[in-house]
Amino acid sequence: MKDIKDIIKKTELDVKKKYGYTNPHLIPQITKVIIHRGLGEAITNSAVLDKTYELFYAITGQKPVFTRAKKSISNFKLREGQIVGCKVTLRSQRMLNFLTNLLYVSLPKIRDFRGLNQSGCDKGGNFSFGIVDDSIFPESNTDLDKLRGMDVTICTTASSKDELLFYLRGIGVPFKR
Repeated sequence: MKDIKDIIKKTELDVKKKYGYTNPHLIPQITKVIIHRGLGEAITNSAVLDKTYELFYAITGQKPVFTRAKKSISNFKLREGQIVGCKVTLRSQRMLNFLTNLLYVSLPKIRDFRGLNQSGCDKGGNFSFGIVDDSIFPESNTDLDKLRGMDVTICTTASSKDELLFYLRGIGVPFKR
């Protein structure tokens, strides 16, 4: 399998050449990766919390954090402080391990995968996309009662959308053509 550290270093040199950076601190870098899942059905089915917690821990090697509702909304039967999501913020080596697993093992397992949509890039240097089925990860437990997805956000220090796309293509993120 490819070493993502070497790929990132090569990509940083390519970005430095293309954009003419003389200061190494201006070259984009990945700062963190955030994995999130909304758990709206946890209001009626509390077993979803445990399954999500175990899955995120298995995929990332880091304990996830439950997110709670800030306000009560009676139409959704939601009370303030109730658990509505689960997230993990990855940095440094765990982030690199997750990206390697995602880019080179899990995404190629998706049937009829044509690439990720470029519209997930924003002006702040972040790229977000959704994964519909979490069973693409080798660590996931396949005896799930229902397909559940998750959102992945890759946060970088890129200053423009063009620079972000060039950097992400360089490290191996598969975009639609």
